[in-house]
Amino acid sequence: MVKKAPRRTAERILETTLELFNRFGEPNVSTTLISAELGISPGNLYYHYPAKDELINSLFDRYERALNELLNASDNVRDVEDAWFFMHTLFELIWQYRFLYRDLNDLLSKNRRLETHFQSVLKNKTRSIRAMLECMARTGSLQMDIREMEPTATSMVVVLTYWLSFEYVRDPRNALEPASAQAALLRGGQHVLNLLVPYLQVQQRNHLLQLSGAYQAP
Repeated sequence: MVKKAPRRTAERILETTLELFNRFGEPNVSTTLISAELGISPGNLYYHYPAKDELINSLFDRYERALNELLNASDNVRDVEDAWFFMHTLFELIWQYRFLYRDLNDLLSKNRRLETHFQSVLKNKTRSIRAMLECMARTGSLQMDIREMEPTATSMVVVLTYWLSFEYVRDPRNALEPASAQAALLRGGQHVLNLLVPYLQVQQRNHLLQLSGAYQAP
């Protein structure tokens, strides 16, 4: 059997940092903790990432690349079922990098690069959701005046962006733990798509209820 090459140290550092940031929150994780978790010296960590902000920026770059690739798929959302899948895929990506959303205001206040780039993230999310609404309208799944699309897309992005913060406030000890992921993502996707209920064609509205299953809003 061919032996797999060991992962590069820089890659291991990012993976461990993401795990710790997600678990404890970025402000509570020091580079000393990261190096100890990896079993490497602080000097080895600083060789690859001389400052904590470089770790944050590298993780954000990964998130932004994955997000932009996903957002490009919004043009193919034709009905509620497509929208359900698209929205939950978005939430899964947000969950994967949930430290960004858990500590968003704090991160933006300290990191100028994130401050400017996250503004682009919000614009790209809104543009993508608007494209989704336009596509659903073209296929007849949605009946919405074009003047309502931009504010509706913005409202959907607000819920999408701050849903995990809401979950955290509801249950700070458990909300962002892996065991809570599935329920949190389902609730988030449901609430985002609920904003479309008044505009959905009747059959599509019923299908959304079926997809939601036995979910009960808080």
